[in-house]
Amino acid sequence: MPDQSIRRAAREQAFALLFELSFHADASVESLVACAVDAGDEPIAPDPYALRLAGAAAANLAKLDEEITKRLKKWKLGRISRVSHALLRLALCEMLFFDDIPVGASINEAVELAKRYGDEEAPRFINGVLGAVARQEKTDAGTGD
Repeated sequence: MPDQSIRRAAREQAFALLFELSFHADASVESLVACAVDAGDEPIAPDPYALRLAGAAAANLAKLDEEITKRLKKWKLGRISRVSHALLRLALCEMLFFDDIPVGASINEAVELAKRYGDEEAPRFINGVLGAVARQEKTDAGTGD
């Protein structure tokens, strides 16, 4: 299992890619990585987990957004900040498609990134949406659905 700080840095890279994708919907994760590498003074070596996570999220945006939308109360997807939206996609992707990652770790890491990059309300909002997903997943697993 990778060191927690390495995995956290990888999630932060994946978040940056998903955030950038919100401005360039027709771009691929690979093209965004190429731009990031070419734009800086020093090349950025993306973490393999960051690429895997961002790639999986980008390949499943419709499914992720559908799951997020189901949990929104008195909100529309278009009203969510780009930061919160990218963080929700990131954590939800781990929760749904990465069986080797504990759900609590995905939620906690998204909340921590929200504290760093989001507005004052983002951590609580993200925790609420992801908690609703986790509760539903647990209920579904318990009923055999």
